[in-house]
Amino acid sequence: QLQASGGGLVQAGDSLRLSCAASGGTFSDYLMGWFRQAPGKEREFVAAFAGRNGRTYYADSVRGRFIVSNAQNTVYLQMNSLQPEDTAVYYCAASENGGFGYSPSGSYEYWGQGTQVTVSS
Repeated sequence: QLQASGGGLVQAGDSLRLSCAASGGTFSDYLMGWFRQAPGKEREFVAAFAGRNGRTYYADSVRGRFIVSNAQNTVYLQMNSLQPEDTAVYYCAASENGGFGYSPSGSYEYWGQGTQVTVSS
């Protein structure tokens, strides 16, 4: 089970840190991903942390602003320099094998419930 938290309403330029707590198993070797979905748009990949080797992956739109990290059974997404276009519901996800790679949502078997991030201009 994945539980995402940390969303909220902020102004452009502010920062937020999202958390995704994993329970019901050991996810230390999993590929842990963050996705987001804005109103009227498809869900898109944001960032991922590969538990097996510690590698991180980012969408071009967030690289240099967002940082994904992992501590025990919690994955974090530090979001800096937030912009209105970052407004979306953010979801965390877990993949045991990462079979299709880190960015396709189909690679992930487990999903959290989502947390709303709203950035005002």
